[in-house]
Amino acid sequence: MTGLGERTDLSGDWVLFAPMRMEARALRRALPAGAPLRRTGRGLSRATRAAAGYGGTSALAVAGIAGGLDPALRPGDVVVATEVRRDGRTGDERLPCPSAPMLAATLRRQGLTVHLGPVVSSDRLVDGADRDRLAATGALAVDTESSALLAGPPDRPTACVRVIADVAPEPLFRAATLGRVATALRALTRVGPGLAEWAGATSLEQVVLAAPRSFCAGVERAITVVEQALDRHGPPVYVRKQIVHNTHVIDDLSRRGAVFVDELTEVPDGAVTVFSAHGVSAEVRRTAADRGLPVIDATCPLVTKVHNEARRYAGQGRTVLLIGHAGHEETEGTLGEVPGRVTLVQSPGEAERVEVADPDRVSYLVQTTLAVDEVSGVLDVLRRRFPALTGPSSDDICYATTNRQVALRAIAAEADLVLVLGSSNSSNSLRLVEVARRAGTPAHLVDDVGAVDLRWLAGIRTVGVTAGASAPPHLVDQTVAALVGLGARAVRERTTSTEEVHFTLPKEKRPR
Repeated sequence: MTGLGERTDLSGDWVLFAPMRMEARALRRALPAGAPLRRTGRGLSRATRAAAGYGGTSALAVAGIAGGLDPALRPGDVVVATEVRRDGRTGDERLPCPSAPMLAATLRRQGLTVHLGPVVSSDRLVDGADRDRLAATGALAVDTESSALLAGPPDRPTACVRVIADVAPEPLFRAATLGRVATALRALTRVGPGLAEWAGATSLEQVVLAAPRSFCAGVERAITVVEQALDRHGPPVYVRKQIVHNTHVIDDLSRRGAVFVDELTEVPDGAVTVFSAHGVSAEVRRTAADRGLPVIDATCPLVTKVHNEARRYAGQGRTVLLIGHAGHEETEGTLGEVPGRVTLVQSPGEAERVEVADPDRVSYLVQTTLAVDEVSGVLDVLRRRFPALTGPSSDDICYATTNRQVALRAIAAEADLVLVLGSSNSSNSLRLVEVARRAGTPAHLVDDVGAVDLRWLAGIRTVGVTAGASAPPHLVDQTVAALVGLGARAVRERTTSTEEVHFTLPKEKRPR
């Protein structure tokens, strides 16, 4: 372990600073062998001198104990700094730590209670009124070293982790503080492995963004329908099923007063009711009409097109085969358009076994969110078995699904790893992961930046990023910011098409 007086420029490596001997000992217990832990001494002046020897180091982290500023914090809680401030300095001199959400998620997987927020460094221990003053700035914790230890090039990966020892509003100088320090040191021991994972991910060099990505016109239309219903009618507004398949969208609309239900039986009489973008069956529409519910239909126009085709083919006396996934809301809605007249086919194997009454009168439809190559395998079998097979005049797979898959293939060819922003129940997002993997590139579906496992990024140079059609664009922005915080100095966008599609609002929501 290197002491304060030993300064070595470790250019190209990472360094973990621990100000005090007891902090360094706690960290060392669980750090991998050979981890570059450096003890600096306590206080801003010592920290400044210690940091001077590491100007060329590629990544810096600091960990230790700290004082809690938020009364909700408890001894042993961990604060991962989103930024590090210097008490008395201006906001322009704050040091951002954009990879903090990924590090916080890693530490939570260690079973620690983790908070994200600013950490402030003071030139002395603070208590009483000084602690109240710093708390009023929004900072969660205060220490006496981090701002000096992490100062340097703005594009260098930095991390600050502080475990709470003393907590507000109780006085700092009291006998019970010693026991709380012991609690904090036990938690600090468990921080080490997470910081090592963070350091392993700082090999990143560039991010390649797929374009188009994120919201499509149908998703934007559906969200707007719910937002305008809330503005016009006031909460609550009831939505049958999830308006789109994304947890962040659902959580945001729920906070604003939308109530998501599985069935119409959960909707009070007379309540404004929205049908989701995935569509509903004819039976659901009849039930809503029988109850006199004021309905706003946010079904994506492309899904409505499939429903119309199902009715048209069935009306011609044809057997209708729907290529799709069982249990998906869109599929259930299409099957319910003409009950008993549409048969679901999920795979080439099912296509080999499906039976029809008249092989010369067979038509097919497609769930809009499937992967193009996934559908082609099923269609190859159906066309071989039923040479007279007919289908829609244009592909049912929606333009947004197709465009995002084409863009994904383009970045997958350049990337060592692909991250797809989207929720686990989003069919189009899941298909993007499958497309990347079929192209030979490892890929992961993540709800947001906090779901990115740092271990995936170890040794990775280029990361591709995209998002499903139901994922908000800001999730991509947050993820890219965190990847840049891990060292990716180049961010490129690979555009394969430009989307200019716009859907008008349902007649119930058009301006009067």
